[in-house]
Amino acid sequence: MASEELTVSGPGLEMDTMFINMGPQHPSTHGVLRLGLTISGEVINKAVPDIGYLHRGTEKLMETRSYQQCVVLTDRWDYCSAMPNNLVFCLAAEKLMAVQVPPRAQALRVLMCELNRIASHLIFLGTYGIDIGALTPFLYAFREREMILDLYEMLCGARLTYNYIRIGGVAADLGEDWVAKCREFLEYFKPRIDEYDTLLTFNPIFLARTQGVGIIPRESAVAWGLSGPNLRGSGVDYDARKSEPYCGYETYDFEVPLGQTGSCWDRYFCRVQEMRQSVRIVEAALAKLAPGEIMAKGVPKVIRPPAGEAYAHVEASRGDLGIYLAADGGTAPYRLHVRAPSFLNLAILQEMLVGRKVADVIAIMGSLDIVLGEVDR
Repeated sequence: MASEELTVSGPGLEMDTMFINMGPQHPSTHGVLRLGLTISGEVINKAVPDIGYLHRGTEKLMETRSYQQCVVLTDRWDYCSAMPNNLVFCLAAEKLMAVQVPPRAQALRVLMCELNRIASHLIFLGTYGIDIGALTPFLYAFREREMILDLYEMLCGARLTYNYIRIGGVAADLGEDWVAKCREFLEYFKPRIDEYDTLLTFNPIFLARTQGVGIIPRESAVAWGLSGPNLRGSGVDYDARKSEPYCGYETYDFEVPLGQTGSCWDRYFCRVQEMRQSVRIVEAALAKLAPGEIMAKGVPKVIRPPAGEAYAHVEASRGDLGIYLAADGGTAPYRLHVRAPSFLNLAILQEMLVGRKVADVIAIMGSLDIVLGEVDR
């Protein structure tokens, strides 16, 4: 950690301020994020998130790739939750092409995205516990996550960059053995969430470190464009699956967990409760799997959407993930832009860290659950 001392003087006042670089190597930054902190003693006067260390130019790369190849690049944005990345791009392309996805494929998409939400929140739960100083929940959470990754490996051969959803449907159908193993996982997983509450959620030390810390008022959450559990943790009832349903989400019965005060604990607990709701959705999706096609009719091997523009968005694991797609009639997108939830969720750090103590930085930053691959792209 590099530091630079500066003496600030005023009428009857003399104090030392220090500039501290946190990261990009610091393990608590969850990736290659650098935080520039100006502190007086233990209190933060200014916080500047410095991003760009993981920029790979995927939006520009997509202008020279076919639409099918673009789906592969989406996996690399939020690499903890690749299924919604696949889905949002395909939804935008399908809007341009006026493609109607078959009901079975819609149910499969919902099923995979909700399993991915659980796996993503398990990463958050385990790593956030480590941030605060609790190692044991990490071992529990990753035990369950491995079971979901086993299901994905059975389905598409991948455990991180899944690349399963296709323009017009999905890449492969499910076998009876997969469905049986998925049901087995759900029955095993439901009581495990209660274990997490015992281990971490209501642990007195964890509560002391997170309750009343890093509060984001409703007005600030909306003004900064937050979404996902970070927005709902402040009590704002917005979920794209409810407000603008896609893939048939309007036919599923589930609740949207909300926080009370917008603290670190509220954001954490929203994600724990969301895992319970995702289990309900997965069970309903399995029940909806009537026999049928998994790809829309008439989708060509070489995709050339007509010239036009389309915007699609989904409720990804970290918030509202959107794609603006412009086509010129060619085999590659003319222009593409990603509305990444982590990018906007990260920006509020420069406001919410001011006035807090250095010891709270890790608890606050970890509660936002950012993924830098999605921030930088």
